[in-house]
Amino acid sequence: MTQPARPAKARRRMTLKEVERFITLLAEANPDAASELVFGDDYTLLVAVVLSAQATDASVNRATAGLFRDAPDPAAMVALGEDGVGAHIRSIGLWRTKARNVVALSQRLLDQYAGQVPHDRAALEALPGVGRKTANVVMNVAFGDSTMAVDTHIFRIGNRTGLAPGKTPRAVEDQLIARIPAPMLRPAHHWLILHGRYVCKARRPECWRCPAQEPCQYTPKNLTPP
Repeated sequence: MTQPARPAKARRRMTLKEVERFITLLAEANPDAASELVFGDDYTLLVAVVLSAQATDASVNRATAGLFRDAPDPAAMVALGEDGVGAHIRSIGLWRTKARNVVALSQRLLDQYAGQVPHDRAALEALPGVGRKTANVVMNVAFGDSTMAVDTHIFRIGNRTGLAPGKTPRAVEDQLIARIPAPMLRPAHHWLILHGRYVCKARRPECWRCPAQEPCQYTPKNLTPP
């Protein structure tokens, strides 16, 4: 798998006290942070996350509105078939591969788990189209586990701010789990993703409206709006 380009390095790694302060400030600014994917249950969450790879949540939500109406469960998805799934998701990237994976994982759920999404990392990662990041999202959102799904936004924040520097997504994930206070870890997944999506952006972080700029070790900060 191609690793994301490493963002500009922070001047230093945050202290554990600064990490707690950083996450606290994000929480205070966005206390009700949650996934922006639209889903109805564990199964539709799993499918939506699989479809979201290299696609925006907004584009996935547009595609799944019709897909989940026609196929709200694994049996209906298998009956719909690859062509039927593909007809709903052609607007998102890699739709042919994703249609194949969605049908295959739905069949696997029927064959091995009575149509239920397993609460087990190894079982999730063995499903077609499901990697560690997808498994982490499902475990966090569906089952309430304190997992950290490192997407491009969290990878960037971990390195740019000094929160959890690492050369790979797994290295950043391990650092975040080790450094964020345990009671804050599960919701921190959402606080960080949304912060990276809307404030700490890839091309130019909008530091002038960042609630956590004080403990952040990024420099020089962009404190003046364009």
